[in-house]
Amino acid sequence: MSYMSPCGKLNKNNKKAEKFFGGQKQRNEMRKKHIVLLCSTCFLLLSTAGCSLQSSPGTGSMEVTEVPDSSKLQSDPYPPDYAQGQNTKEKSTLLLTEPEQNESFCFVDAWGEWFETMIDPNLKQHTYDWNCLERNGDEITYEKDPRYVIKKGIDVSHHQGKIDWEKVRADGYEFAFIRIAYRGYGEEGSLNSDREYETNLTNAKAAGMQTGVYVFSQAVSELEAIEEAQFVLHHLKNYSIDLPIVYDPEQIRDQKARTDHVTREQFTKNAVAFCKEVKAAGYQPMIYSNMYWEAFLLDFKQLQEYSVWYADYEIIPQTPYAFEFLQYSESGCVDGIEGPVDLNLWFIPRE
Repeated sequence: MSYMSPCGKLNKNNKKAEKFFGGQKQRNEMRKKHIVLLCSTCFLLLSTAGCSLQSSPGTGSMEVTEVPDSSKLQSDPYPPDYAQGQNTKEKSTLLLTEPEQNESFCFVDAWGEWFETMIDPNLKQHTYDWNCLERNGDEITYEKDPRYVIKKGIDVSHHQGKIDWEKVRADGYEFAFIRIAYRGYGEEGSLNSDREYETNLTNAKAAGMQTGVYVFSQAVSELEAIEEAQFVLHHLKNYSIDLPIVYDPEQIRDQKARTDHVTREQFTKNAVAFCKEVKAAGYQPMIYSNMYWEAFLLDFKQLQEYSVWYADYEIIPQTPYAFEFLQYSESGCVDGIEGPVDLNLWFIPRE
């Protein structure tokens, strides 16, 4: 049976994207509208045939059942458990089902815009079982997968203010990525250290947290990416870290930025240059990314040797590709931190 793409109006151009800034509430409303559209499209098509689809919990399969009340789809696009922040395993199978290799698939960005891309069979795929993923409010757990254990973590910058790291650790968080540096997105593009990085590295380590660092990059060339790596290495010389040094290439939404005209080829060259410089110094490099970047703005065929810290605020991570860390929320509430903070999971293979 042929059917319309649930993506609606697709944007296949290399539009500029960014690291999910903005209000979580606004984006949640956008997502609800798109899920209603997706469900309504499928419902109308199946109604013509006198049937509908219903997911079999935890199987990823579909079965024929009676047609649901269409008014329910409009007024309550999520299953009842979602509104209560409970188990996500029975949510729309359309969202849980992962695309096959050599297929095109649709994904939604942080601003509710749909895109279409092809699965690249040359890239490493992740092996996580999303039936083991459960959401409780703004927290995610991943259990009952015999292949992996997880740790909970956060990432912070001076925007989180003074942090009580002892309370963070007591709240169950075991690792942190700390912003050590950033480049301004204006024409000058000056490099700066984060004003709280020394305090955060020292106190997080004292509280028993595993730590890594990241740089907010605005590099427009390989030379600038190498400069950023050297800047980070210089500011790390008096500290020890357990986790990678992360290259976080950013684009700025709704404002003019020095990276606005950087091509995919150049973004990739910058990432390679940064990672090589960090690796040569004896550290593990890692790349921060999201589904849009993986589809359009970085050529990951040239980056396969590096680990990925993947950001996705959807119910189920949308990428088919391999990643080690997952940033799943920007609005977490953690004891010891005033205001919202990014939440992360670390997937660790069992020995």
